[in-house]
Amino acid sequence: MDREWNDSQPIYRQLRDRVVAMILDGVLKEGDPLPSVRTVAAEYRVNPLTVLKGYQQLVDEQLVESRRGRGMFINAGAHNLLLKGERQKFLAEEWPRVSATIQRLGLKAEDLLASAATPRSTKDAETKDAEKEPKS
Repeated sequence: MDREWNDSQPIYRQLRDRVVAMILDGVLKEGDPLPSVRTVAAEYRVNPLTVLKGYQQLVDEQLVESRRGRGMFINAGAHNLLLKGERQKFLAEEWPRVSATIQRLGLKAEDLLASAATPRSTKDAETKDAEKEPKS
């Protein structure tokens, strides 16, 4: 997890989002324990109550369960539940903006698919852009 926090959201919400990303990326799998509240609080230098609040959101969303004396564990089905929710969120919140940009730029589906099939690294893109510049 990234150790930097931003001011756009409360830290507990960012912590929740990071755990969600770890579940979606397969870093945390169903049945895996979450790091203890004290460990996360010490490692990221945040108040343990902040970590607990972020974890509690995950419990409220039925993504993790608390086992008294043992910690918190990823629930079975959490990955699929998150995928469904994140897909809906993307389509409702982000896709309209992305779609508008695609239309504004006059891009076609073929352009997007071709670009996705041949990803360029930032370094490759900079090198190719530099080669295109006229030499003085």
